[in-house]
Amino acid sequence: MVAIVDYGVGNLFSLKSSLSAIGAEVVVTDDKEVLKKADQIILPGVGAFEDAANKLRESGLDVVIKELAKDGKPLMGICLGMQMLFDKSYEYGEHDGLGLIKGVVKPIKDAVTSEYKIPHIGWNPLIFKGEPSPIFSNIKDGDCVYFVHSYYATDCEESVIATAEYGTELTAAVADKNVFGCQFHPEKSGQIGLSILKAFISLKEGFVC
Repeated sequence: MVAIVDYGVGNLFSLKSSLSAIGAEVVVTDDKEVLKKADQIILPGVGAFEDAANKLRESGLDVVIKELAKDGKPLMGICLGMQMLFDKSYEYGEHDGLGLIKGVVKPIKDAVTSEYKIPHIGWNPLIFKGEPSPIFSNIKDGDCVYFVHSYYATDCEESVIATAEYGTELTAAVADKNVFGCQFHPEKSGQIGLSILKAFISLKEGFVC
């Protein structure tokens, strides 16, 4: 069973539909006991970092997610959910993340010239870094995925598994042991995105990347 964390932030319907389309048993939940029983967990998110982080903390789900990740349960953060895996975000201030992956989140506008529109919206090819990650086992280097974001993860070189070109190389995906993050939206990326989700839900607890 795949559990999508419901903490009041994220496009949960399309993500659930995508997982169902690849044959996954999926539940959208804020129940800590259900999360503990899940085989994999997905942390979605859209909107502002501070608001999302506060909602996660107020619900107590932040503690559960960190404990389960440290116990070896496969966890994937998507878009804002990926950004929340990091130590900090500098989106309208300085805000603490979950600290599951080393690095920080900063504005794209500070990394590119003014000719590049913010937010970064559209399809971009993935540029693999090193040996392809297990979540990329069903796709190839150069396959395109869909992005919508104004902030990006940086100072995280050791965990980067893919980048995307947008005036500079932006972090597109990260991994550290059983914790994965996709800045792009797999659920909006057609067959390529479904292939990534399918690879993720094949991972079992205790898997180490």
